[in-house]
Amino acid sequence: MSVIPGPPPRGDGGLHDIASAGGLHAYQLRLHAEYGPVVRFELPGAASAVSVADPVLLEATAGINKRPEELFEFLAPLCEAGNLQTLPADEHTPWRRAVLSVLAGRRSHETHFAGLAALAGDLADQWAERAGEGPVELQKDLSALSLRMICQYALGNGVDDPEEVVAAFEVVLTEYLGRLYQPADPGTEEQGRKRAQEALTYLRTVVNGVLASARPDGNDLVAALAAAGMSPARIRDTVLMIMLAAHHTTGVAVSWTLHLLSRHPAEAERVTAEIDQVLADRDTPEYADLKRLPRLQMALKESMRLYPPGPYGARQTTEELVLAGYEIPAGTTIFYPFWAVHMNPQYWPDPKAFIPGRFAPEEAARRPRYAYIPFGLGPRSCEGASLAMVEAELVLAILLRRFRFQPASGHDVVPVERFVLWAADGIRMNLTPRPAPR
Repeated sequence: MSVIPGPPPRGDGGLHDIASAGGLHAYQLRLHAEYGPVVRFELPGAASAVSVADPVLLEATAGINKRPEELFEFLAPLCEAGNLQTLPADEHTPWRRAVLSVLAGRRSHETHFAGLAALAGDLADQWAERAGEGPVELQKDLSALSLRMICQYALGNGVDDPEEVVAAFEVVLTEYLGRLYQPADPGTEEQGRKRAQEALTYLRTVVNGVLASARPDGNDLVAALAAAGMSPARIRDTVLMIMLAAHHTTGVAVSWTLHLLSRHPAEAERVTAEIDQVLADRDTPEYADLKRLPRLQMALKESMRLYPPGPYGARQTTEELVLAGYEIPAGTTIFYPFWAVHMNPQYWPDPKAFIPGRFAPEEAARRPRYAYIPFGLGPRSCEGASLAMVEAELVLAILLRRFRFQPASGHDVVPVERFVLWAADGIRMNLTPRPAPR
């Protein structure tokens, strides 16, 4: 390990360097720019960590099915039946299979599509009523929409106050995730713990309400987990974790896409022209229409390259691994810096530029498999990846069909790490209704 390039250890778990860089996501960009594709570094919650930003080298790690427990300890308070993120492989595999049976099925996507479209249409109607009253807050509104969608899709029920649920998740993650990367402040630590516990109690109450009204024989997540023999406590924890992951990632991905399109009007015009041609006189796409919107899909993928909703992941080696000639012992944390992988200039020329054409089929075929990993890789990749893409494409098609988006003047959009790659002060947009279809 000592021969792998990296910064000199400080003995503080990397807290100083992470804070100086502006967060772990930005620190990874700095590390790989300075030291190359394989870097040894200090990481809170990991005795030893190696970050890998080369997609070819990632191939050798893709089969690892173990997450470092200490690194994901911040999610433990959300899981009373064992941290779902660090389940051992023999428990994780049947749990993952049950979740995928609901979230990854095309037939299930098509069955729920009209209901998801109606929710997105409701938000568009609300925005149309507020047009001219000032900017909309994309992250807030779209995260709430994503929460409604996942509850309807997987649980067969909605949430009465999605904005309050989103705010509660923020409190919980800010407190528990913040402990990893910031020294504790004795003056505010106890107050922060109390606020986080109150927010977590509220979230569990909401989930219990969802479960109480879920159809026991329905084609939803609860039924699938019950059929797989999961305990009531594990079902509740699964629901809570999926609500957390789904409302953050999908809402953030759509927000970043609209942000980028608003700053690249030529690309926005190409996408909206495609939507207009496919939808003709309709405001809402059908499921089959999504395959006919390649420009929209390329814009979405390019936005998730530039701003991956989850900016990193991690595994723990269970046996010795040789990577780029370096011997990495068992028990080492292998860190996946998704953002740094997506910014690797060897595979992404002019990596900071927004170029949706990178994802044309012929261009994508030239890149290694793991050059683009917004949902992770291997047996611990995101179970909701295919559903997230369907939801994001649907929402974008409806919103871009009905509105033009212009950035609010004087508002800076700065990415920060808050479990997902979030905009620090939101993403504010002025909306102009587009003419009704003829």
